[in-house]
Amino acid sequence: MASKRKKRRELRAIATPFTVAAPSGARIRDRLKNLTAADMKVLALVGEHLGNQQRADLAARVRIGNVPAKQTERAGRKKRLTSVSSSRWAGAMTRASEDQYQLSMRCLIDERASLRRRIRKIGQRLAVGCGGKRGGVRGYADQAERWQKQRHLTRLETRLAVVERRIDQGHPPIVVGGRRLARARHHLADAGLTEAGWRRQWDAARLFLTADGESDAPYGNYTITVDPASGQVSLVLPDPLRHLANAPRGRYQLPSTVTFPHRREEWLDRVNTHRAVRYDIVHDPMRDRWYLDASWSAGKTVQPTPEEVRAAGHRLLGVDLNADHLAALALDPHGNPIGGPVTVPIDLTGPTSQRDGRLRAAISDLIRIAHDHGCSGIAIENLDFADARATGRETMGRGKRGRKFRRAVAGIPTARFRERLRSMAFHAGLVVIAVDPAYTSVWGERYWKTPLQRQNQQATVTRHHGASVAIGRRALGHRARRRPGVTAHDRRIVTRRAAGQAVPVPRARGTASPPRTASTPHPGGKTRPDRGDQLALFPDLEDRSRGHRAITGPGCDSSAITGQQR
Repeated sequence: MASKRKKRRELRAIATPFTVAAPSGARIRDRLKNLTAADMKVLALVGEHLGNQQRADLAARVRIGNVPAKQTERAGRKKRLTSVSSSRWAGAMTRASEDQYQLSMRCLIDERASLRRRIRKIGQRLAVGCGGKRGGVRGYADQAERWQKQRHLTRLETRLAVVERRIDQGHPPIVVGGRRLARARHHLADAGLTEAGWRRQWDAARLFLTADGESDAPYGNYTITVDPASGQVSLVLPDPLRHLANAPRGRYQLPSTVTFPHRREEWLDRVNTHRAVRYDIVHDPMRDRWYLDASWSAGKTVQPTPEEVRAAGHRLLGVDLNADHLAALALDPHGNPIGGPVTVPIDLTGPTSQRDGRLRAAISDLIRIAHDHGCSGIAIENLDFADARATGRETMGRGKRGRKFRRAVAGIPTARFRERLRSMAFHAGLVVIAVDPAYTSVWGERYWKTPLQRQNQQATVTRHHGASVAIGRRALGHRARRRPGVTAHDRRIVTRRAAGQAVPVPRARGTASPPRTASTPHPGGKTRPDRGDQLALFPDLEDRSRGHRAITGPGCDSSAITGQQR
């Protein structure tokens, strides 16, 4: 009995590549040095006082609920805050409350969508018997796993009911200072903290020392002012703390000076023309240091589209992001790899500040590699594991292999990498092109791992390097696979017969055979010791059915040289 032919799985449609938008703002930081104990005490008192008022305003905003902007009662709330601070501090607090409320509502909506996906996926598998399969849905392995999933489904449905009720009421749960830090209070030993150390972090996270910028105000901000000439910092004290002022008009001047060495010219261009600059004073309790952050919005920059990059004939650096390293390889305009494969390690262990620094260092290496190869942009995958993380085990494997894969997915810093790369590449003069990640690893391993290893025998080529080639070719508008019959990269033929072309160019058969491919063994010291050292590029139909016949040497006649059959 003839066996049933397995139905081929249809490939999903691949999205069109797009250019990642340029950053919409900038944020720089400098340390407040030479602060005395009295200065730090004043900053702490101001931050605690404004923090208490801002949390009260946030609670009032949550009680109002999800209403149109005209019904948020911001004018009345700002008037109340002005009596205990100042009009400018009050404006910053009401704006922060509204931003926090809207962000929390968006998080609630995302959580609702995530819970619905998980409930739907588990329900589909519960509808199938143990060990069975219905369509593309497989049931759970045994009754014990099925029972545990039923319990988990009940918990998810309970959480979904709570989330939906909060969304309907417009009352999102908000923990000022961070829910993770609040939970750590009950597990100090596991968090490696003492009660005093936790209290310092908690108090520092709940300070409010933020002043919005104002156009035409002195140096772009009246509440917190930085003199660009001397670098001196001064701030307006709230009304209840005006007795602590050491400068005219209720201001407190700090003895430290700031210079903002990073992007100083941009900052000076704004403050000297009195354009708005926002300032935040931040306290790091672990190091017992105070910092001043300056931020401002940038004008909209129009980035070149992928079509414009291709038309200009620019090179691209294809990058494959993984949990512990970056695999990169430069490509010419035709999609041919140039140079060798590059692996940039990423160590994402340790504190957040260290992880962020290592990620920045890895991106700096990518930018340097792109400049060394004359690339005008970087091609990356448009990764977003939100759906995969939401459904979790149901779609990402089971057992030891599934746990390992889920840990790898959770460890890939997709959002942080994309934001850091977008900003750093823009200031380095590079374009970032995002492509659909579908099948890049599979096709990269299938079509590019072996040829790359053959051309770079001194380096170890992985499937991730092949994926970087597939990513770069997709950004350039080429298909992932090299055109059949094209030889390895060679400077004499790369412009005439580019590997990136998807449609073969017909040529006359017989008289001009191609140079020997890289896979053909070299018999001697010369490049071509004999005309018979090559294969016929376009044999006759009869020859195709039997396979190519190697032409052995000087004993062949003219019919063999021209590719014709006797």
